[in-house]
Amino acid sequence: MIDYRPLIDRWQGGDLDPWARLLPEQIARGLNPERYGDLPRWLQRLAELPELPVDTTALDCSRVGVGSRAAPVPATIEHLRATLQGLHPWRKGPFELFGVHIDTEWRSDWKWDRLVHAIDDLAGHRVLDVGCGSGYHCWRMLGAGAAEVIGIDPTPLFVVQYWALQKYLQRDEVWVLPAGIEQLPPKLRAFDTVFSMGVLYHRRSPMDHLLELRDCLRPGGQLVLETLVTEGGPGDTLVPEGRYARMGNVWFLPSCDTLTGWLRKLGFVDAQVVDVTVTSTEEQRSTEWMRFQSLADFLDPADSTKTVEGYPAPRRAIVTARA
Repeated sequence: MIDYRPLIDRWQGGDLDPWARLLPEQIARGLNPERYGDLPRWLQRLAELPELPVDTTALDCSRVGVGSRAAPVPATIEHLRATLQGLHPWRKGPFELFGVHIDTEWRSDWKWDRLVHAIDDLAGHRVLDVGCGSGYHCWRMLGAGAAEVIGIDPTPLFVVQYWALQKYLQRDEVWVLPAGIEQLPPKLRAFDTVFSMGVLYHRRSPMDHLLELRDCLRPGGQLVLETLVTEGGPGDTLVPEGRYARMGNVWFLPSCDTLTGWLRKLGFVDAQVVDVTVTSTEEQRSTEWMRFQSLADFLDPADSTKTVEGYPAPRRAIVTARA
């Protein structure tokens, strides 16, 4: 049901061999039911997914997923929907499996559309996606031609969601591992492209995170970084007191000039701002697949340009740079 042995075997003896040696322990810790009491329930949902024939696969469109030429039995599709709902909440997507639309909290396809024309051609590349969630962007990277895509995320629910998708997508070029970037071997320098989207502002030390990303890249490799930013010039950074948009783990929101300055200071070159977009309540919202509070609940009801704490509403930038 969950088997990482093929990946470990593939990496042995190559430039990812140092990571292959650590993976068994990382997987055992990251998917330890004694640490994560809900994990047995999620694994049970995974085991209950129905067997369905796959005739079509979509990796290069908004809704990543699969379909069948023969119309599945309605009761089977309802069972599929209920089982996938048992893995609530679904944060990043959207996906579509046999007509079941997993309408995730984030329209992650919008983010992909904003960056895909500004990044290196991924054809033949080995790619790392840090903080990948259930792996939506990993599948889009594969659809863009990447040879191997490794997503890492320490949240076990997202890893199980990936395996639910993998049951039908069946592509051994994409893997989502239960790990954070701090668990990777130092100075790995094995990836052509590294994505870090929605992670930097959660790190107490953004400089250390940028160094970790740099050390995953081969010389000349490209970093694709997306993060919350604030308006301002060089040196300007918002450090929220307490919560930001009801998130307790937001530490630093640099201006775009500050962020590109950080990258240059750490030895990156050719740092460029690709996009700056204020997050809308159409891009991040509650759905039947994510029924908790979402962005609309985190903004000032009298002034949507501010968070409930009075800070500027979420503004996100995409920046590229080279190791």
